[in-house]
Amino acid sequence: MNYQIIIPAHNEEKDIDFTLHSLTVQSVLPKNVLIVNDNSIDGTQLVIDKYIQRFPNLFSSIRLQSEAKHLPGSKVINAFNHGYKTIDTDFDIIVKADADLIFPTNYFETIIKHFESDDTIGMVGGFAYIHKNGDWILENLTDKDHIRGAFKAYRKECFEQIGGLKPAMGWDTVDELLCKFYNWKVVTDESLKVKHLKPTGANYNKEARYKQGEAFYSLGYGFLITSIASLKLAMRKGKPMLFLDYLNGFRKAQSAKKPLLVTKEQAQFIRNYRWKKMKEKLF
Repeated sequence: MNYQIIIPAHNEEKDIDFTLHSLTVQSVLPKNVLIVNDNSIDGTQLVIDKYIQRFPNLFSSIRLQSEAKHLPGSKVINAFNHGYKTIDTDFDIIVKADADLIFPTNYFETIIKHFESDDTIGMVGGFAYIHKNGDWILENLTDKDHIRGAFKAYRKECFEQIGGLKPAMGWDTVDELLCKFYNWKVVTDESLKVKHLKPTGANYNKEARYKQGEAFYSLGYGFLITSIASLKLAMRKGKPMLFLDYLNGFRKAQSAKKPLLVTKEQAQFIRNYRWKKMKEKLF
């Protein structure tokens, strides 16, 4: 199986060198790595150009002039989607990756083996580790059956059936829930430890934190599931007051009657699935 990687990048001069180097030493190389330089004003493009010159058959790049303002979800996925329109469609696996990661050398070889082992597997990923107190520790923000948005590998057929990626915060939950809606399996592999150089949400402002609550609304969670999910996420981040930001975001989206990212049928499936998972943990 061959795979292609799309990396949205905005002012990643400090970290992207590590990411691109880790891709050059993979035991199974990608067909292509496309970096979408999204309005960077630092030396990001210089680093990209260095790798294109050294590995012209492996790396390519395009530029996108979007707004400099960062809101989680929409900016990065708009860049990804911009790149996706330009790539060769002859691939088996499409990967969305961030520009601040270091992949272990066997990462994609292992990902491919998972896909080859079962043709009902739609998504595969490892786990994110952050540097803290001189050691690399698990960035424990999500359940272990969830693949982090920083690195997502999709079987082509699955990716197309779920309708690609939604340019909104919550996209990396929508994709997995839609996978399950269409009876695809989501596989996480604890042996695959990806170094995440910038902790998630490090640059989020209060407006962005409201977006988390809006994301819960857009998934069709409803207020009660949103409250539970908000409390859980706030406590995992060690910032209990985020709970109120998330609920305020939900209420604002609800008052504005913003459209959901899923259909009514999918929203009902998602609520049922969430309740089922919560009951399993309780009992």
